[in-house]
Amino acid sequence: MKIRITNGMFVAILVNMVYAKAIGVTQGMVAREIGQDMWIATALATLQGIGMIYFSYIVLKKTPQMDFVELANAALGRWFGLLVSVMLIVFFFGAFGTVLLTFVYHLRDYFLPEMPLFVFVLAALGIGWYAAYHGLEVMGRMAFAGVFFILLLNALIMIGSYPDIDMDNLRPVMESGLPSILWASRHSDTDWAMATMVAGMIQPMVKNPEVRGRSGMVGIALGGIMVGMWPILEAGVLSAEVTQEYFVSCMKLARNAHIGHFVQRYEMIMIACFSVSSILQITMCLFAASIAASKAAGLKDYRPMLIPVGLALGGFGYWAVHDHMLALELMELWPYLALPIAVGLPAMLLAARLLAKKRVRKAAEAAPPS
Repeated sequence: MKIRITNGMFVAILVNMVYAKAIGVTQGMVAREIGQDMWIATALATLQGIGMIYFSYIVLKKTPQMDFVELANAALGRWFGLLVSVMLIVFFFGAFGTVLLTFVYHLRDYFLPEMPLFVFVLAALGIGWYAAYHGLEVMGRMAFAGVFFILLLNALIMIGSYPDIDMDNLRPVMESGLPSILWASRHSDTDWAMATMVAGMIQPMVKNPEVRGRSGMVGIALGGIMVGMWPILEAGVLSAEVTQEYFVSCMKLARNAHIGHFVQRYEMIMIACFSVSSILQITMCLFAASIAASKAAGLKDYRPMLIPVGLALGGFGYWAVHDHMLALELMELWPYLALPIAVGLPAMLLAARLLAKKRVRKAAEAAPPS
């Protein structure tokens, strides 16, 4: 497979894949369960995410030129590869719904409430189609821009919110107990799972196979650091009780931010920074789902699948986003679909690879070098 992106681009993509939804809607979900301990759940989820992506690297380490579907085909044949493709398509459909609602609810609910929903869906898909058609290198460059804007957004929210932090809002620590915090971290785990599944589809397109595992862990760790300050600020400035009342809690924090007495209500600048990461999440879900669909259909190029897969994703996303209560129910159900696939699929592929060592070795030797 032709190499298209550097390890730096790979790290930047992972940071963006973690960020937008994690600060957008995940923190409110966690706060509703464990209150001010939400920041601990995010930290624990980051450690779990590092383990998750390293495990996926171990699965593909012996076949660096293969993605999840290609490894499945090599190990147990076409039907097993088809099963893995379907599992990935289902995963990215669910992931697309969650990242689309993050994108739409930030822009429509707070800035453009009169704008029809289909305009947001078409705008997101239009950018996604364009970027995905031109390939992973374009998305890698977008990811670098996304990381810059993430750093800018974090700096703006820190400067605007730090003076208002009340440390009493963060106490008592561990009030919910470790088992409850670990259970609540499943919501954050879905964000890291999305990054892991994307990594499993694009690793063969990354330079230097020997450092992909380290690059993946660095990407997840950096994403966790970028996200980790948000639950601390939300709990410290707003309080957990206020945070849990909002579907998009980060926007409430952004509206509270101010620099001195003269720079007030600059959340429009922050949402512009946020949108780059959110659009990249949408694009990568479309890209990965199209790759999985093309392999299921036996196509060598993913581009013919971009339009049909995008239309299907857009239809599902529109249905998921059009009603807030339905979106909330889907967000509650999402961990029970995402995490079994994100953990079970790599485990299944590792078992298949070990059972069919000779067959996988022959297929790896016959495949073009990564």
